[in-house]
Amino acid sequence: MAGSLEKEQQVVGIIEGEKLESGEGDRDMAPAAGNSIHRSGSRPQLDVSKAEIQGNVEEKYPTILLPNQSDDLSHLALDIGGSLIKLVYFSRHENQSADDKRKKSVKERLGISNGNRRSFPILGGRLHFVKFETRKINECLDFIHSKQLHCGGLESRYPDVSDQNGIIKATGGGAYKYADLFKERLGVSLDKEDEMDCLVAGANFLLKAIRHEAFTHMEGQKEFVQIDPNDLFPYLLVNIGSGVSMIKVDGDGKFERISGTNVGGGTYWGLGRLLTKCKSFDELLELSQKGDNRTMDMLVGDIYGGLDYSKIGLSASTIASSFGKTISEKKELEDYRPEDISLSLLRMISYNIGQIAYLNALRFRLKRIFFGGFFIRGHAYTMDTISFAVHFWSKGEAQAMFLRHEGFLGALGAFMSYEKHGLDDLMVHQLVERFPMGAPYTGGKIHGPPLGDLNEKISWMEKFLQKGTEITAPVPTTPLAGTTGLGGFEVPLSKGNTLRSDASALNVGVLHLVPTLEVFPLLADPKLYDPNTIDLSDHSELEYWFTILSEHLPDLVDKAVASEGGTDDAIRRGAAFARAFSAHLARLREEPAAYGKLGLANLLEMREECLREFQFVDAYRSIKQRENEASLAVLPDLLVELDSMDEETRLLTLIEGVLAANIFDWGSRACVDLYHKGTIIEIYRMSRNKMQRPWRVDDFDVFKGRMLGTRDKKMPRHKRALLFVDNSGADIVLGMLPLARELLRRGTEVVLVANSLPALNDVTAMELPDIVAEAAKHCDILRRAAEAGGLLVDAMINTSDSSKQNSSSVPLMVVENGCGSPCIDLRQVSSELAAAAKVADLVILEGMGRALHTNLNAQFKCDALKLAMVKNQRLAEKLIKGKIYDCICKYEPAN
Repeated sequence: MAGSLEKEQQVVGIIEGEKLESGEGDRDMAPAAGNSIHRSGSRPQLDVSKAEIQGNVEEKYPTILLPNQSDDLSHLALDIGGSLIKLVYFSRHENQSADDKRKKSVKERLGISNGNRRSFPILGGRLHFVKFETRKINECLDFIHSKQLHCGGLESRYPDVSDQNGIIKATGGGAYKYADLFKERLGVSLDKEDEMDCLVAGANFLLKAIRHEAFTHMEGQKEFVQIDPNDLFPYLLVNIGSGVSMIKVDGDGKFERISGTNVGGGTYWGLGRLLTKCKSFDELLELSQKGDNRTMDMLVGDIYGGLDYSKIGLSASTIASSFGKTISEKKELEDYRPEDISLSLLRMISYNIGQIAYLNALRFRLKRIFFGGFFIRGHAYTMDTISFAVHFWSKGEAQAMFLRHEGFLGALGAFMSYEKHGLDDLMVHQLVERFPMGAPYTGGKIHGPPLGDLNEKISWMEKFLQKGTEITAPVPTTPLAGTTGLGGFEVPLSKGNTLRSDASALNVGVLHLVPTLEVFPLLADPKLYDPNTIDLSDHSELEYWFTILSEHLPDLVDKAVASEGGTDDAIRRGAAFARAFSAHLARLREEPAAYGKLGLANLLEMREECLREFQFVDAYRSIKQRENEASLAVLPDLLVELDSMDEETRLLTLIEGVLAANIFDWGSRACVDLYHKGTIIEIYRMSRNKMQRPWRVDDFDVFKGRMLGTRDKKMPRHKRALLFVDNSGADIVLGMLPLARELLRRGTEVVLVANSLPALNDVTAMELPDIVAEAAKHCDILRRAAEAGGLLVDAMINTSDSSKQNSSSVPLMVVENGCGSPCIDLRQVSSELAAAAKVADLVILEGMGRALHTNLNAQFKCDALKLAMVKNQRLAEKLIKGKIYDCICKYEPAN
């Protein structure tokens, strides 16, 4: 979920999930697999070379960046199963941004090129995921026709597909069954891809490209598993459709079907329909939620008088015989509850599949088992039963894993069968997952088609607002007591009165592919790095932050609306934003893992993304401008004061100034309250006057020793320092800029690292050059360094003078960090930051978001200084055993 966006990117491709009908993918048993996917070149293809995915989990449908796509392309791939049709289609999206002069200068100095990007406009887009019931195939055909997907989309230069002999990639049995219908209705031929080829290709891609694609599910608890792409193979893929196929996957295009069983989803649905008269698969699953299998199944305790059979390790609640109790009772079918029948049937089939899967994994020494198919369809209790079976039979040595996107494996694999799709090269750090409002949900039901433009979203939310209806997704309810299972555990937490299907999540995740994202090269060990400092798996901790975000919401809406002039349209959008973000919080309250592994950074980023979704580009724009102007007005006096000090006193005063100025944070309720008690300068002076050492974390003396050395030992200067800056106003102008100036004075190159996009009152990379230019009017050191770094395009001194002075000036540069959040995930930073870091030997992280909420425990290959004022009492107590407004000056020499 880490937020990363680089303005330099010219294309953002997105895999975006949409649901038109409920339910997961379905698939019949497939024949023996071939060796590789056939690549077809029948029409212009999708160039996905250097594609990237962005993001952090649980939502199903990711987003992909296609940086090198420039031609018309085949827009559609299908997986047509017996129950559901799954579509993956591409829609073009042009997103060009001209490089500004700062960016061009930084690129030249850091040696960054555009790689193999082309000189003409690049086409980007989104990959959408859509489902229809197969019995409603005419609705699917109407949808394809309305968007002209069969002839390249609405923007295609080929409006008449009949002249192009159009071909669409398709897999699944329906690709044969409905081929004539597609030809008749749309004039296209279905190019049929092997079902198992597609299934494996889709799974391989997702497991390598998405950070939190795989997860375990035991007793209602979901845990995400990070898969090392270099250690993925071999694994067992268990596809549970009507029957079950078990596929040993040894690599890309290398797999074989090693086993299977005819007892699968079709068995459950068929027997269930006969025994319960249910009219749909989901209805049968809903019945199981309310069942008690003890009325049907013979348990070990029934045989041994309520006792365990401890000699062979069987508890009294272990199922000895599914449906075994019915043979000794004089009851007819109508005497049994349909709910109990459904649950017993579900357990019988799930346990059988889990056992066979484990035995095959044991046979081939496979350490990973992934389950998918329409039988799973995100149903929490089904996943629990399969997981427990694998755990039981393996004695805890193996675990079942599931895939968030498993319903679209086949369709995605078919899409990848086009030539030049480029998805194979996708890197996990290039994927950022977003969670925009998807199809409308309320009470667990889909109440309309996917939401299109912003107006549709706002109108829909207003409609439900008028009715007083909460925008919610289905969530687990209180479990019923008394049902036992294999091994004797009680009802899993996921079992309740409402069908809890992950297919019915509040939002559809969107995976943004951004090729320009890279791993920060100065991390000591990227595999061990976790950006989040706060553990939100603690329910009380999570609830606290939900409350903080909810309480801050009205003030944020006011700021956002004011930033757009307070118009009626802004008021409407503000109300819609509040409803949408509240819906996200409500969803996560019920199921914290709904959007993947949750950290505080993810929550804060989601708020910023939600603001942008409702077109609030910079809610604090006017506030930042006002605070920058006020701070710049007093900067000259501060610089004079600093220059009058000796070196040691000046260094301490500079660090004090950074900590004091960090008080200006509109994300902190305590700090917002301070704004009502004085001007920005008055608050800054008050904060500086209270700077009393020792601070709560105080490594200043060690840092001073590295900077200034001792009488006996002179320390070398740092070659290049990366300063991760935080807030606008006094924080940057009176805190970090003077510190940067001191480093420049000592001969160290300085790179100011700022947000790519606005977040709260944080300064952005686009705003920094103007701030530096204003500050440089009062300081020769800043002026010369800014000119050397390409920040002052219009030189403020004679060119004859500048050439001479620049020759001896170290540069001051500005780079964007690749994100638009108050926090930063250093696994996903901009290419220009990664380039700047390669020769850096000092990292300074400033502010709560970058040095406290995230990265407090991060280890670096170079010297690192973390500076922050703690503006939250709970954080102060939890992290440093201190109190609000305590300070952190944490220095760590190169690791």
